[in-house]
Amino acid sequence: MSSNPSAQLNAPAPPADWRALLGWRRVRTVAIVCALFTLLFSFGWKAPMWHLVARVFGVGLALLLVFGLFEQWPRRLPRWLPRWVLQVVAVGITVPLAFFVAFLLATAPGAPPFWQTPRLEGFMTFTFLGMLVAPWTALAALLRHREAKVEKLSVDFELERSEMARQALDARMRLLTAQAQPHFLFNTLANVEALVEAGSPRAPKLLHSLTEYLRAAVPRLDGSANTLGQELELVRAYLELMQMRMPDRLAFALHIAPGVHALNCPPMTLLTLVENAVQHGIDPSLEGGRIDVHAEALEGGRCRLRVVDTGVGLQASGGGLGTGLAALRERLLWAYGGSATLELNEVTPHGVEARIEFSEKP
Repeated sequence: MSSNPSAQLNAPAPPADWRALLGWRRVRTVAIVCALFTLLFSFGWKAPMWHLVARVFGVGLALLLVFGLFEQWPRRLPRWLPRWVLQVVAVGITVPLAFFVAFLLATAPGAPPFWQTPRLEGFMTFTFLGMLVAPWTALAALLRHREAKVEKLSVDFELERSEMARQALDARMRLLTAQAQPHFLFNTLANVEALVEAGSPRAPKLLHSLTEYLRAAVPRLDGSANTLGQELELVRAYLELMQMRMPDRLAFALHIAPGVHALNCPPMTLLTLVENAVQHGIDPSLEGGRIDVHAEALEGGRCRLRVVDTGVGLQASGGGLGTGLAALRERLLWAYGGSATLELNEVTPHGVEARIEFSEKP
């Protein structure tokens, strides 16, 4: 947009749209003004009333057409002539010309011209009041039009800014998800490496299971949308992998309420909680433990996810969120604002409950 006011005032007219000449708001405004004029002159009017109505509304229609004509023509104006000035001046000039034609047409055949009769006084009165009202009405219409245009530009700007903010949020979410992906993959590969180095006979089977898991999981990790059913498939596959790595130290169960599989869920949300429970709860514990995954739908379109482990607990694990949970908390903040919550609570006698609540539609 140009910052030069004169350039804006003298810019080419908008594309011609002759339907705008008879727009509803303009016609309504002219009709109201003409009705007031008719009411004002009806007192003491001796000729048939339809003569007065035809004369006033005919002039009003002429002014409306002139106002709209010079709004779109000529296409370009000199830099020193703003278009709004041209419109107001054209309306002012049209008032006496239109009333002159109206009085001339109302003169009976063979009668003397109206300017040689007492009707000249009526012509002067109509013209004076028309010159007084019409230009100001045109200025008011121009002001309303400019205010509506500014309001529309403001709305368009807000929409554009919202779209840019949404795009920035999507980019930020993808970045945070990308940061979580290698964290999960590297930890899993480290587990496979440990079994291979130890010469465990379970290593080939675990590697095969990991390959199958990654073949199904990796295409979903880049998605900006996910369902809880897809997330639960990843969680089950991950826990089965971890159970193969430490069959005597890990037990798990999924407690899934009916109807939650189709709910929207941020990618890697539940998987991050489960992976954190394994890495910081079960792995450091000599006797291992159990992981219970709960998913349930709440009122108001909200969803609650809980991962409860019987591992070493918060104090023994350092009490921190860890890389995965820290990234998950930031992703939830960016996606849901303050409507999503992530809490960690101690479990008696030992263990941690990680709980997330969020709305199905962010």
